[in-house]
Amino acid sequence: MALINTQIKPFNTTAYKGGEFVEVSLDDLKGKWSIFFFYPADFTFVCPTELGDLADHYQEFKKRGVEIYSVSTDTHFTHKAWHDSSDTIGKIDYTMLGDPTGNITRNFEVMREEQGLADRGTFVVDPNGVIQAMEITAEGIGRDAEDLLRKVKAAQYVYNNPGEVCPAAWKEGEETLAPSLDLVGKI
Repeated sequence: MALINTQIKPFNTTAYKGGEFVEVSLDDLKGKWSIFFFYPADFTFVCPTELGDLADHYQEFKKRGVEIYSVSTDTHFTHKAWHDSSDTIGKIDYTMLGDPTGNITRNFEVMREEQGLADRGTFVVDPNGVIQAMEITAEGIGRDAEDLLRKVKAAQYVYNNPGEVCPAAWKEGEETLAPSLDLVGKI
């Protein structure tokens, strides 16, 4: 999986957002930070805890100019039914992409072909449509929205400050590094 620093592929799909079905394509991402948050299926167990955690932090992401797109191989109809029947999923204000053909899931290389389901994959995409961070976890390992927000902040900092990098466990406002010959062997 060599997707870091690659351009995401074009897509067009129907999504559920804000009580409506909407069309979403690559054009909607241009000039914005995006998170693609793949999960195996609606009406499951770990997935609603992750999606609910993202919903709880969604305003923090929006303040940073980041749009969230959750993606499963379910249809937009299924997303609506889940949104209407679950208190946890009912909190979601971000876009829930339907991917019943699996094209988007395959484009991000997280399709489990034998099951027709997505792996738990998270991708941070910059305003140019380039993947800056990614994480894939096993079926039983839920992800953390606060850690994802920290990664977004680091990606945005590096994007806006060429020549600087964020060290391990970096938090916004902490010192960064400017790689140079002078630092070799001194960290």
